[in-house]
Amino acid sequence: MTDTGLDAVTGAFSYSGRAIAAALAGEGRRIRTLTGHPERAPEGTGIEVRPLDFDDPVRLAASLQGVTTLYNTYWIRFAHGRADHEVAVANSRTLFAAAHRAGVRRIVHVSITNPSIESPFPYFRGKAMVERALAETAGSFAIVRPAVIFGGDGVLLNNIAWLLRRFPIFPVGGDGGYRLRPVHVDDLARLCVRLGAESSDTVVDAVGPDRPTFRQMVEMIGDAIGHRRPIVPVPPLAVPLLASVVGLAVSDVVLTRDEYFAMAGGLADTDGEATAPTRLSEWLAADGADLGTGYANELVRHFERRDRAR
Repeated sequence: MTDTGLDAVTGAFSYSGRAIAAALAGEGRRIRTLTGHPERAPEGTGIEVRPLDFDDPVRLAASLQGVTTLYNTYWIRFAHGRADHEVAVANSRTLFAAAHRAGVRRIVHVSITNPSIESPFPYFRGKAMVERALAETAGSFAIVRPAVIFGGDGVLLNNIAWLLRRFPIFPVGGDGGYRLRPVHVDDLARLCVRLGAESSDTVVDAVGPDRPTFRQMVEMIGDAIGHRRPIVPVPPLAVPLLASVVGLAVSDVVLTRDEYFAMAGGLADTDGEATAPTRLSEWLAADGADLGTGYANELVRHFERRDRAR
């Protein structure tokens, strides 16, 4: 297939999808987004809007006609209502099959660090199953594996800052010594676009040069916003319980049990070389002062969707 100059992004008005769309626009590419709520897409973006309808594979393939590269950010963070990780895996298979039928030349898929078919965590197990499904699909692919993403209107760092602004202490599980490899969302997007222009099958961890412990990251956020709080070790099992209490207050899922134990188990860390240049420490010092002035509600963003896409 020749390069048509047209690429597709699932969720181009979302967090990582929006950054990928901006990076593609910077390269002069035309962009089409696939979204489950095309009627809610903002106007005046110059992005073609098509439905992301997993129940209609024929229509889904039609939405991908003429596309050179598909950038896939579709996934769910946690089970909610009828949507769970098994459904997300099945939907991803449907999307890849539709892309194959439509003649899409390459797929760049955003995954997660340390996915495993044997993982006890449905998120990581599901991500591994999606990677396998992609590798079994005809055509070339790149798999990009970020862990913690920061920058833009990201949720995790913002909500840590929100808690630091409002509570006199910050509890962490154990000593908070589990490490993370944060990547800036714009670096992730540029890496995806660079890999989209290649042809070989590739799997890359999307990780920045900093490798702080969780405790160090909380301290850096506190310094950036001027609200450094005492960090109090608590038993690991208490972390999901405390998160659920805060979640009831803000009508959101702040942190799931699986998310905490996956992070504490080192699944947000890698030993490899940095593949993205932006340091979390430098970004926080330069741009982190406004973090946490408002709470970023995950349920509103991803499920209630008040004019926002995933």
